[in-house]
Order: sequence, then C-alpha cells, then structure tokens
Amino acid sequence: MKQYKTIAESNNFIVLDKYTKYSEVNDAPAIYQTEAALEKEFIQDLINQGYENPSLTTIEAMLANVKVQLQVLNNMEFSDSEWARFVEEYLDKPSDNLVEKTRKIHDNYIYDFVFDDGHIQNIYLVDKKNVARNKVQVITQFGQKGTQANRYDVTILVNGLPLVQVELKKRGVAIREAFNQIHRYTKESFNSGNSLFKYVQIFVISNGTDSRYFANTVERDKNSFDFTMNWAKADNALIKDLKDFTTTFFQKHTLLNVLLTYSVFDTSDILLIMRPYQIAATERMLWKISSSFQSKIWSKAESGGYIWHTTGSGKTLTSFKAARLATKLDFIDKVFFVVDRKDLDFQTMKEYQRFSPDSVNGSDSTAGLKRNIEKEDNRIIVTTIQKLNNLMKTESDLAIYQKQVVFIFDEAHRSQFGEAQKNLNKKFKKFYQFGFTGTPIFAGINALGAESTQSVFGRELHSYVITDAIRDEKVLKFKVDYNNVQPKFKGFETEIDEKKLTAAENTKALLHPARIKEVSQYILKNYRIKTHRNHAGNQGFNAMFAVSSVVAAKCYYEELNRLQKDTEKPLKIATIFSFAANEEQSAIGEIVDENFEPSAMDSSAKEFLTSAINDYNAMFKTSFGVESKEFQNYYRDLAKRVKSKEVDLIIVVGMFLTGFDAPTLNTLFVDKNLRYHGLMQAFSRTNRIYDATKTFGNIITFRDLETATVDAITLFGDKNTKNVVLEKSYKEYLEGFTDIVTGQARRGFMDVVNELNEKFPNPDEIVTEKDKKEFSKLFGEYLRVENVLQNYDEFTNLKVLQTIDVKDVEAIEAFKEANFLTDEELARMQEIKLLPERKIQDYRSTYNDIRDWLRREKNGAASEESEIDWDDVVFEIDLLKSQEINLDYILELIFEHNKKNKDKATLIEEIRRVIRASIGNRAKEGLVVDFINETDLEIIQDKANVIDSFYAYAQGKLKSEVSELITEENLNEKEAKRYIAASLKRKFANENGTELNTILPKMSPLNPQYLIKKQSVFQKIAAFVEKFKGVDDQI
Repeated sequence: MKQYKTIAESNNFIVLDKYTKYSEVNDAPAIYQTEAALEKEFIQDLINQGYENPSLTTIEAMLANVKVQLQVLNNMEFSDSEWARFVEEYLDKPSDNLVEKTRKIHDNYIYDFVFDDGHIQNIYLVDKKNVARNKVQVITQFGQKGTQANRYDVTILVNGLPLVQVELKKRGVAIREAFNQIHRYTKESFNSGNSLFKYVQIFVISNGTDSRYFANTVERDKNSFDFTMNWAKADNALIKDLKDFTTTFFQKHTLLNVLLTYSVFDTSDILLIMRPYQIAATERMLWKISSSFQSKIWSKAESGGYIWHTTGSGKTLTSFKAARLATKLDFIDKVFFVVDRKDLDFQTMKEYQRFSPDSVNGSDSTAGLKRNIEKEDNRIIVTTIQKLNNLMKTESDLAIYQKQVVFIFDEAHRSQFGEAQKNLNKKFKKFYQFGFTGTPIFAGINALGAESTQSVFGRELHSYVITDAIRDEKVLKFKVDYNNVQPKFKGFETEIDEKKLTAAENTKALLHPARIKEVSQYILKNYRIKTHRNHAGNQGFNAMFAVSSVVAAKCYYEELNRLQKDTEKPLKIATIFSFAANEEQSAIGEIVDENFEPSAMDSSAKEFLTSAINDYNAMFKTSFGVESKEFQNYYRDLAKRVKSKEVDLIIVVGMFLTGFDAPTLNTLFVDKNLRYHGLMQAFSRTNRIYDATKTFGNIITFRDLETATVDAITLFGDKNTKNVVLEKSYKEYLEGFTDIVTGQARRGFMDVVNELNEKFPNPDEIVTEKDKKEFSKLFGEYLRVENVLQNYDEFTNLKVLQTIDVKDVEAIEAFKEANFLTDEELARMQEIKLLPERKIQDYRSTYNDIRDWLRREKNGAASEESEIDWDDVVFEIDLLKSQEINLDYILELIFEHNKKNKDKATLIEEIRRVIRASIGNRAKEGLVVDFINETDLEIIQDKANVIDSFYAYAQGKLKSEVSELITEENLNEKEAKRYIAASLKRKFANENGTELNTILPKMSPLNPQYLIKKQSVFQKIAAFVEKFKGVDDQI
C-alpha cells in the first residue's frame, strides 16, 4: 500500500505530525531522580510553558483565587456578599455531586447571576469559543481532608478551578500503582463535603517513563486501568516520557482543547475524554472541510476523505464530535450524519437528540426528513441511507441541494456504493463527504466492483489500524481455534469455494444431524469454561454463535435446547434473523445486510422466527412478534439483554455481526465461511475491553478459517499483524515465550507453578515482609497466566485428567477416546502437574490476607519504617473477583459437608478456608461461623433450606447489631437506620454529601472531637455494611 503524508504541517493541530523526543536531543541524566525531584522538574517545565504558580494550600485560598480569575474572565467584580452567594447557589452548591460539577463545565458553564443592585450578568466559568482566554495555573501538594488526609501531588487550575489532577511516582514504580492511588483518593477525599475537586475532569498519572491520562468518571466499567491513554503523534507513535508528555499534552492550547473541545459528557452522565487518534481524525476532517471551501473544491472525492479506524476503537464518538464541530463552521449550512437503519436506536442517537432535539427522526417517511432540513435552527440531521435516498428520488428541487453541506457516513462500507451515492453526486452541488470505516475496500484486493473506499471518499485522512489498537490495549487480541468436532466432516469444513459450499450434498453434510449434534454438544460442554462462568456464582461473559443460514440457525436452536432440556441451569438461548435482499455485494466477504422486514421471508423461516420469539417472550415476560414494528422492538430488547448478560447465547446469521457493541461478549462460535471485512467485523464483536479477566476475544470455528483469518488481519493491519493480533498457542503459555510487541520474556505456567511449590510449599510460613512481597508478585503472575489458559480446551482437559485416578484404566481410556488422544499425547499430559484445588484456595486466602495487611500498614505509621518498596506490586483484584464464589454456594457447601461429616469443628475449619479465599465474603466469616455453631444442622432437609435458615438467622443478627451500634455510638436512630439501609442497598457506605453528618450526635463541627467521632462512626458502619450486604436492606 502506498505511503503518503496525510496533511501538511499546521500549527493549529494539537495532535502533531512531527515531534522530536527530548531524549533524542538531550543526554540522559546521570543521577537517580527522586519523586520530589521529578515533581519539581515537572512544575518548572509547566512554568516555562506559561503556567502561573501561585501558592495555594487551603480551600479558602483556592476559592479566593477562583474569585480573582472569574472577575478577570468576565470583566466584572463581586462584592463579598455577592461572591458568597455565587459560591453557595452555583459554584460550590452543597448538594452538587461529581456529575453536577462536570455538567457545569460542559453544559451549564454560563450562569445568570443577579447582583445585589438587581442587574443580571452572564458569568462564564470557562470561555469555549476563545480557549486561549482561560487562565491556567499549577499548584502543588494541596491538602484535603476526607476519610483520610491526602496530599495531592500536582493540580492544574483553569480559571482557578481544579480541572486536572496529576499523580507522580518515581521512575520504576508500576504505573498501575499511581492509578490505584488516584482510585483511593477518589474514594477517600476528592469528593468530600462540597469540594471544588469534584470539578476534576482529567487525571494524569506518570512514573516518569510512562504517562497516561483518563477521565474522572464514576462509571464502574469506564474506571479500570484499561481506559487510561498515552498521548500520541498523528502517526499513532506514543508519547510516554513525562518530559515529552509535558511539552505536548500540557502545552496550554492543547490541554484547554482536550478539556473544553475534545470531551463529551454523554446522555448517561458519563464523561468521555477523546483519545489522540480520535482527536487527530476530527482535526484533519475539519481542516479538510475548511481547505476545500477556501479552494472552492466541492462535490468531488478531493473535497473529502475517509478515516480508517479499526472496529471497536470508538469511531462513533469521533464521527459525532466531527459532526458537532463541523456545525460550528460558519459557512456550513447543514451536516448530515448518515447511519444504517439498524443503528438508529443506539447511544449516539440519544447524543444527537440532546444536542439538537429535532435532528433524529426515527420514522421511515421522508416527510419528517424534509421538515427537519427546512428548519433554520437545525444544523445537524441524522438520517438513514435508505431515507436519504428516497428523499433524493422523490424531491427534484430542494433549496438544500444548492447549499454547503457535509456528509459523514458512519461505517462507510455499507453506504458508499450503489444508488444513493449516484443520486447524491447528481443532486447536491456543494458537499464535502467523509466516511468512517474499520475495514476499507481496496481496489484489486477485496473489492468486487470498480469502486473502492478511496475512489468514493477521496484519500485517507487518518488511520488507526488493529495493530495500533492492540498495542495501545484499546481492543483485545483474538484467540482462534479451529475445532474439528468429528473427523469425518473435515473435508466439508475446509472447503472455501462458495459455489461448492452451496451445492446440495455439501449443505446436507454440514447440516447432517450427527454434525449438528456434535457441535451443539461441544458448545454446551465448553460454554461455561469459554465464558469464564465455571466458578460457582461467578458472573463471567456471554457468547454469540454465527451460522451460515436460517436453516442452520433452526437446526442448532432446536438441538441445543433439546440437549439441555433436563439440565439444572439451562442456557438462555435466543436467535434473530430477518429477510436479506439479494443485493449486489461491493466487497469480498461482506456480510449480507438483513432488513427489518421479516414478513418478506418464506413461511418456514417466518414460522421458526415466530416460535423463537415466543420462547423469548416466555423467558422474559415480553410480547414481541415478527411484524415490522414489533420486530424492531424485539431487536432493541434483545440487544439490551445481550449487553446486560441476561441472554447467554445468541444465534445469528447476519444481524448483530456488524456494528453491534457488547463488551460483555467474549466468545464467538462460528459455523459459516467468513472472509476479509465480514470476518473482521464478526470477530470484533468479542474484542472490546472490559476488565482484567477479559484477555482476548475467543473465536471457536467449526470451519477451517485459518487462512481466511490471516488474510483478513494482514489486509487490515500490516505484515507483522498476525503475530500481534492472534493470541499465542497453549504450548507457549505453558512453557513461556518472548512478547513481540514489548520484547519481554514471559515465563510459562509450569515455571510459575514450580516456583510456587519450591518457595512457598506452606502458605502459613509466609511471615516476613520480604516473603510477603515475593509471594504477592509470584501469585499475581500465576493468576494472570492461569486466567489466559482457562480459555484453552487443552488446559480444561488437563484439569479433568488430574481428577481421574491413574490406576482406573477404564476411565483413562474413556478420557482418551472422548478427546481423540494418542498414547504419547496422554503421557505428555500426565507429566504436567497442576496445583491441587485446596492449595490454590490457601494461596488465594494468603494473597487476600497480605493485601489487607498492606492496606493497614500503609494507613498506619509502620510503612514509614519499612525498608521494602511495594510500589512495583499490583494486586490482581479483577482476577480474584472473577473466580469468586457466592454466598449461596458456600451455604450449599455447609449442607453437603454436614451430610458427610457431622463434626462441627472440621466443618468450620473447611468453611473458613473457603470464605477466606473469597474476596467479597471475607467480612462474613464470623456471621457464617456463628450460624453453624448456633444452628441444629440435622433438621435441615435440603440446600434451599440451609439458605433460607441462614438468611433468617442473619436478618435477626442484623437488626440486633444495628440497635447495638446506634446505642453504643449515641446516633440519631431514624437517620442512622435510613443511612445504613441506603448503604446496604448500594453495597458500600459513602461519606460524600451530608447524609453522614445527620446521623451523628449533636456536636459543633468546630469541636476537635467532631472529625474523630465522624471517622470512627464511618469506619464502624463501613465494616457493618461489608458484613451484612446482600443479607437484607430493610432495617
């Protein structure tokens, strides 16, 4: 592919095309740099870049500074009483939480303030039109008291308000430790009382050599380390070193633009800060519109361009931002955001509706679209390709045809060819056209006709391909398994010639009842392992099954349900498909588009769809059907339930394989031939980042798609893509390998297990701090590699083999046969020794104990005296939680164990082991042990009975302990009960806001004892909530 320079250098871009790293022109410092020295140098660099550096260490001083800055920005003065009123009713309103404060920066940044003399003036918090007018300052070591007194490293103020918080660690410290510290601050004191720190929009963390930024959001799944970002150049080369990060990201113009222009506060109240490649693409699109307008080049391929951003990298946010900013160009009359019909219900549409209420019209009539176009105040129009095409066909002369318009096609590959494109070129006289795609169509490679992405949209303005996204950890790798479940069908499964595949005898073979049964059995047997649900009570993920036709969908749907009919917990299986018109395809491997008109299908397909929707209605108490409107509602409801994991497995033919985004999906079973664009789109349903337990997208194919996979990822990546995009083999994880991207040697699972056995044979003997640290690092490594191996069938089989008695010849033979193993393969497997389950439980328990111990140490004074630096240890909390067992499971164990062994002492010891290994139930240890001691277990008949007995017991305990706590601490009874009930409901005690103050006994907040009392009450309630959460929230 030819390389070209996207755009000439311009001073206005904040994502630079050229940048020379500091280390390339300066010698490395000879001396070791302490954290204090790193901070001092950082602040000096900011001062040199034009930041002011006032000395502010108290909240009063900070407020006084805000007053000065806002007076300058708004060219006015507050009297003391006016300022006090302004702070109370708007700037720092006591009831404001993080969301309200963020809304003030994004939406409500202008306040109509009534002065004492009665006149009204708009007071601006920030100037978004002319960002250079906003004053930036840097302060350091500002202290704030919350649950803990924290000293913040460096804070960046904009017009006096703290909008950016920087957490520095000395070089060599794990960057995740800085992230965890911010996480702790957020919990402890960022949000204390009515704090100005709730205005913080961006966190920056750096250990000198790696610097990242991320949004301050309370949203759980956006709050993991995976959502942190490095800054980068336009070619996606990362800018990591703090020196370079300061020069680029913290350049005043850049930082203010990231804060005020390139961030989105969405309809779900989640703050999104755009990533460098998203900003680069938006900037280059806006530049292209302006330069084409100035050179009077419009309605040609040269006047627009396309953005190649890989699937899953957030294209829609980029196109949304580009569309919004394009409306601000004064020469543009309208911006059309063109989507596929099925996407109208997605999140973006809500965003557009908020931005421009009339912009989205869901109806299929062109009259609504025409009305929207004619409205003067409607700068942005969201429409579907189908509707836009109908309008152009029916309206020959509209005023808009002569005006300056921008077209932005979300997912360009669906829309760029065919009739709509021709009509658009004919009707509109002055347009600029842009396409977003994750899988471009290249002439002579994967194009079927003469048209390619470039010939329709013009040149590529920015690219961010799958290898970039994987390197930045913005999407996951794929692990692709070809599973030949029954050797006799192999010939058909490796066939790639479409004509041969559709021949009757092949279809018959691929849909042979024996094959359908084998594949279905494989899916049911491996589903829980692949989706990480094989731990009792564990949440895990869900899966999609892509099949080749409606007939195949029917066969699989019926067989899967038949096979699991009498199982204890059957999977919730749903299916969706619709009529697919036989349209000409523009690219090899394009997935045929199914429309929303299932009534056009033949009667047998319609009957099957009706019965599948009826099953769904029975499962979820809904009432959908196959008629057009009802079917659209079914589509939306199903999409929602897949995202929330209420549906375990969804069988699809074409729908949901493109554009459907569900981070909870980690597995795709495939029994259809996929190529190029279709293959990448389908695989990409599984590789959205979620948390540490989701390490890659699991693809299990029942056709041999190896060559097709390599072809597709090479086309949409680069020559080295295969090594980056595809997950390593089972053997490499078992024995170790060198990571191509980072160059680091990764130890194999066996080495880690052997070292654990050698160094820590008995977890009780891990006593010294040095041992604790070494064990924590080693067991963390074990958890990481074991989490990956869980997805490999070979590892699952290995675990099964460990449970079979070596002397039981029959059982060994049966195992060999079921897994098609030779004697040599079996012998090799028997050589590998795994850790026994009980040992793992003890290790997990010790790991949890060390984590709790370390937190206590850090809070106490002991950490000052410790010689051992824990900064490079990261506790794998997500991985521990993924293997969590729930309380009901522990209670069932009590019943099982009591049946076999009547000795309560042995039972208690066993149950203690299990509870201590569980991160979420540790606080309940005393409660469960008391229950065993105080209950006659002999009269309990079954598992359900033991669960009921425990909850009845625990509810009694809860009520008596609440009363004790209220009496002991002399709390206001009514308020205390309400506060504790609310805490139990949300499963944690929260000290933000004023709730906690209302429950305390009467005492002046100025009394030195007040904070001590508040602290001790909060800690007691927090411990109480940990102990009783999940038991009852009625007090």
